[in-house]
Amino acid sequence: MASVLSVAQSFEAFIGRRAPARDPEVDILAELFESAGGGASSAQVARRLLDETGSLAGALAATVADLARLGVPQEARRALAALRAAVTASLKRSVEDRPCLASGRALIDYLHADMAFAPVERFRVLFLNNKNVLIRDEVMSEGSLQAAPVFTREIVKRALDHGAAALILVHNHTSGDPAPSRDDIEVTREIVAAAGLFGIAVHDHIIVGRQGHASLGQLGYLG
Repeated sequence: MASVLSVAQSFEAFIGRRAPARDPEVDILAELFESAGGGASSAQVARRLLDETGSLAGALAATVADLARLGVPQEARRALAALRAAVTASLKRSVEDRPCLASGRALIDYLHADMAFAPVERFRVLFLNNKNVLIRDEVMSEGSLQAAPVFTREIVKRALDHGAAALILVHNHTSGDPAPSRDDIEVTREIVAAAGLFGIAVHDHIIVGRQGHASLGQLGYLG
């Protein structure tokens, strides 16, 4: 998956080395844990964490409770948190101060790194100016394992507060499958209609999951 590969490559750059081909994800995590004082068991802890989470990106997105349960030492947990913050910030910088519609791959990589492995559904909005440059990136709601409540009126209000000319809607599917549901499509059309009353365009609604992403705009559901 391209976005996971991008994150993994950022990890390698961050720690200043390229891991051996035999098992690069284990080696990257083990080195990180050793640098945080993890000792001889670092490789075992790294393997256990990857077996549980499925990937390097999943390991970084693991909750504090999961990391503790898997025996990841406190200092290693802090190192993981710092690394996740650094990588996400780096990916976010790649979409700032430039038209979001022209930075498609970079935008998807940032959203995937930040949301695809989240334990609950989150609904966020990217507020854009009249040149489609990002003004604000806000999580509007955070829900249960099944759904994040969406408040159309609040989204339009925030767009007006920011003087936004356009929006990109984003949410994640905790199931891992980014395919849109009927509710996703209906909510999207409701927001498109409400925003349109104020001359605010909705460029896309992107759904991210561990298995990739879906664009409701490309699927023809914005009308």
